[in-house]
Amino acid sequence: MSSQIDAMQKDWKDKRNNIIVIVLAVVLAVVLVLFFLQRRDHKVIMTEIKAEKDSIQFQLTEIAASYDSLKTENDTISEQLFVAQNKVKDLLIEVEQTKKVSFSKISDYQKQVTTLRGIMRDFVVQIDSLNRRNEELMAENREVKQQYKEVEQTNQQLNQEKERLQQNLKRAAMLETRQLVAEPLNTRSKETKFAKRTAKVRIYFVLGQNATAKRGPKQIYVRIMRPDQLLMVKSENDVFQFEDLKIQYSAMREVVYEGQDLPVAIFWDNTNEPEMMPGTYTVNLFADGNEIGETTFEIQ
Repeated sequence: MSSQIDAMQKDWKDKRNNIIVIVLAVVLAVVLVLFFLQRRDHKVIMTEIKAEKDSIQFQLTEIAASYDSLKTENDTISEQLFVAQNKVKDLLIEVEQTKKVSFSKISDYQKQVTTLRGIMRDFVVQIDSLNRRNEELMAENREVKQQYKEVEQTNQQLNQEKERLQQNLKRAAMLETRQLVAEPLNTRSKETKFAKRTAKVRIYFVLGQNATAKRGPKQIYVRIMRPDQLLMVKSENDVFQFEDLKIQYSAMREVVYEGQDLPVAIFWDNTNEPEMMPGTYTVNLFADGNEIGETTFEIQ
């Protein structure tokens, strides 16, 4: 009887052990399945996280490149660009150097990328607006310069026209002579052809009618050049203004000119002067700073 009981107990123990083994095997199988499922899920999660990290790095690289392409001459915006660009570069370095990244960290990075992209778009709008304004200002500046150039050209043309008119008026107002003759005279005021008998020279002419010429007293200057090209003068102090120079004259007479024909005679008195030499003499007349006539005479 005892042996039967022992056999029954042994059978029960064996069944119990088998059940335990089966249960443990099932538990182990479940654990293994859960482990592999979790490992697979972990790999999927890590792959997704890595993909998100790579995407963030790519976006940050694009944003940094976009910042590099933004150019402006506005000092304030340039400083703001520099600060924002450094933030992008710092975040890119942080993302690259971070080894363990969680979904929460990825989410934080994405928010920062969105913010930085929005800031960059604002800069693009500002810079585009400034560039358009600069182009408008440059166009306006070019237009103003062109208008200034046209006005300057017009003024130059007007000045040239004014100068031409003044020159024309000056020429129109310039005294003119006609019937200009120079006659060597002897001591009896008779014309002579001989140098030894010449006591004086009479320069005769008519100041022509001119309605535009200034009226009033006029100083008429005579220069007589000898055959040897020496000027005949009474005094070194006998000078008058001609263009930018003061030049000597041989004889002078003041007349009152009223715009009508005016006969004039001016004399060179050779008394107490060296005897005149034979040859051809040149006579020039000047008035109002202009040369108004020229003639010659010859004595033997």
